[in-house]
Amino acid sequence: MKEISVSELKALQDSGEDFQLIDVREANEYEFANLGGELIPLSTVMANEGKISRDKKVIVHCRSGARSANAILQLESAFGLENLYNLKGGILAYADEIDNSIPKY
Repeated sequence: MKEISVSELKALQDSGEDFQLIDVREANEYEFANLGGELIPLSTVMANEGKISRDKKVIVHCRSGARSANAILQLESAFGLENLYNLKGGILAYADEIDNSIPKY
């Protein structure tokens, strides 16, 4: 599975490169803190596979990286997607290393 660090994500955000950011946490978690990605909870990710881009980099994240890894494994296995990247450490790592104003839970 391909991974991306939070510093690499920040560089992508700052560069203006076109990519898709997907958050696979639950709605209440997203409301508490988010990185501005599209919310597609893990339990609905397979049913919403049509919302996932196939022609650009897609970064999938959750709280710590476990649920997003699970989502990627499911999507790669079922649909053969090869443009998915797991955000290493999830939103917790982003809060620690990039933006400490993001609340942690």
